[in-house]
Amino acid sequence: MRTLLTATFFLSQITAAVSQSAATEKSEIPLMRQIYHQNIDKSQQEIFSLDGTKDDMFKPSADEEINLQINHAATIEIDKLQDLLESDSTFDNNEKIKYLRSLRDLLAAFASDFKSRRLKGALFIDVVEAFKESMQLQRNNESLLPVIKKNQMETGEILMKCFAFKENVGAADCKDELLLKYCDRHPDRILVTLSNNQQVPFRDSLIIKTAYTQQENLYNFAAAPNSFASKIAGVDEPLVRIISKMARMKTGRQYFPFLDNLYKGKVTFEEIDAVMEDDEKYYSLLVKTELDYASRLVKRDTPMAMQTLTNKLAIKGKEVYINEINGLHELPDNVRFKKIDKLSPQELYYLAVLGEEEIYTSSYVRGVYPRLWKAKLKKGDSLLMSVSFDHFKKFIKVAANYNTLDDFLGKMEQENAELLMKAFVNRLDKKTGVDSLEDAVDVANSFASIYDNKLKSLILNQVGYNLQQAKQTHNLKAERIYSILNTIFLSNEPDSKIDLTASLGIPPVYTMPNKLMKDTAGRIIIQQFFYGDKDGKNVFNAFLGHVSNGNWKIINNPQWVEVRSLKGTPVTIFSNRALDEEKGLDEEAQTAMRTYMSDHDLQPSMIIHRGHSYYLNTTLKYLQPSARVILLGSCGGYQSLSTVLNTCPSAQIISSKQTGSGLINGPMIDVIIETLRSSKDLNWPVMWKGLEQRLNNPLFADYVPPYKNLGAVFIMAYKKLEEREAEMEN
Repeated sequence: MRTLLTATFFLSQITAAVSQSAATEKSEIPLMRQIYHQNIDKSQQEIFSLDGTKDDMFKPSADEEINLQINHAATIEIDKLQDLLESDSTFDNNEKIKYLRSLRDLLAAFASDFKSRRLKGALFIDVVEAFKESMQLQRNNESLLPVIKKNQMETGEILMKCFAFKENVGAADCKDELLLKYCDRHPDRILVTLSNNQQVPFRDSLIIKTAYTQQENLYNFAAAPNSFASKIAGVDEPLVRIISKMARMKTGRQYFPFLDNLYKGKVTFEEIDAVMEDDEKYYSLLVKTELDYASRLVKRDTPMAMQTLTNKLAIKGKEVYINEINGLHELPDNVRFKKIDKLSPQELYYLAVLGEEEIYTSSYVRGVYPRLWKAKLKKGDSLLMSVSFDHFKKFIKVAANYNTLDDFLGKMEQENAELLMKAFVNRLDKKTGVDSLEDAVDVANSFASIYDNKLKSLILNQVGYNLQQAKQTHNLKAERIYSILNTIFLSNEPDSKIDLTASLGIPPVYTMPNKLMKDTAGRIIIQQFFYGDKDGKNVFNAFLGHVSNGNWKIINNPQWVEVRSLKGTPVTIFSNRALDEEKGLDEEAQTAMRTYMSDHDLQPSMIIHRGHSYYLNTTLKYLQPSARVILLGSCGGYQSLSTVLNTCPSAQIISSKQTGSGLINGPMIDVIIETLRSSKDLNWPVMWKGLEQRLNNPLFADYVPPYKNLGAVFIMAYKKLEEREAEMEN
């Protein structure tokens, strides 16, 4: 019955359309206006074709009823307007032309916006109705503002493009209203919009709004040397005044992390001034403020500019403490760590969690971590409670990666340790933004570093529990995360037969096929980065000694060597010379080598870092997306996985969680290169077992093979799952 009624309704509309068209044809229309009618008819046909089909129906929706209403507006209502303009004697010739032209403008603007996906097809109904209302208001010399206010922004923008309404008595108010709607729709563009439209009546109210939602953005605009910054400074509102005051100060950025407490009167500019010139006191004030803000977060009170505070705390910790204890790595511990001896457990805690990518393994294991327990604080859970569990997941991840997790958990009651690890695994879907998967990646990486079977079982059970909860609540993101983690963790069980490649649809992780390492010319290009300290020069000379045989040819260059295989698969190894680091010659050689390779389209499929951890960031900046295998043999290279994956999301990574050793790196690289030259695939489990037996070195246990880099596996799997789901939707 419903289908019959729909068809009847549709037929009646078509009949009415024919009737109206006939009325128009019978009218005696001057040639000039006939041209406008023809243009409108053409625009109607264009509307019909917007859905990609050549017929007399515009069907942008899956809902049949909505499509009928849209087409009623595109045919009956438009034709009625044409007939009205011709039959109503109160319209003179100029008015008829003006509104016919505007009707054409309306259709063209809608078609353009629909093509650019600025609006949905169903909005056409509102557009036509709004045009009719606006035409009546315009004829009465009244403002279109009521129509603009009650309709969506896109409808209002289309109306204001129409010729008849450009000189409306309320045009200025209408434009202001559209700007306001734009700002409501795009709050992140409020200040940009206001800076280009400084006289709008709602300027100050929106500036105040951004003060409570976009402090960083408002600070940047208030600091600019222009008229808009002066307008911001003139807003008489407490928070705006504080932000504007800081923005006009040379040291304003030093105060900004304390914005919330400045606003609430918990700290004054003078109190911050008192520690500004003392880096250690300033760091302590940052930590004190972070602790205050963290305790408020627990009570669901989110301080303003907290991320800015955390970022500043990370930077200051690195500048004042981490750089020094890293730089003194060759000195005795009592000298090296003297600067951090007086730090509180909380101050040390933030060095660990916010400096994870900069801090050396020895700086953490021998310096920061043991000093956490030298004060009265002896309990692990007491430490976390003292920081309101701020960044606790990151702390657990760091502890796991540096093999201090068992010791940390042992410093609390077993029941509390289990609750903590459950919390570590929970709510992995709650983070948003560019780092929305960070917690899940941390959990994946940590699992590979846990050797306590009972703890691993607890984590696996909690992952399974969260997976079931996600399915029951239809939480797609959570289901993706926990499903992948569940598969990855189960695959790491000793008796597991799970093939991650097959189960997750990702590139191989247990092997690297020889053919995938080759470029389009059939070559395997390897790139090594050496550094000009004493150890680097020795390692470079040792490398040349290993390839000085009948299998290789060495081509010398003042800044690098090119080593080509003479037998087997064509393998070329580019290695910069370990030139004087104090003069920066090693980095100049690396840059020259990379430029040469780029100029000759030599894209490396393997990149090897051959230096201490403090050189690692230099190697990382030379990473190429073409790299399929990356070896980070330095101390703590495992901490840089996220950086590597940002450039090379599908790369297989070999890294050390703690001490990197040339006694391991050299033989490992030899085995990998010879395997590739011999046209064999890299079988990581087999290779790892062989290296373990051959090296018989306890440091080898800290090296993580590609199939154990669970964070990297997780990211690959998650992205593949998203790609598959997107393909299914299309």
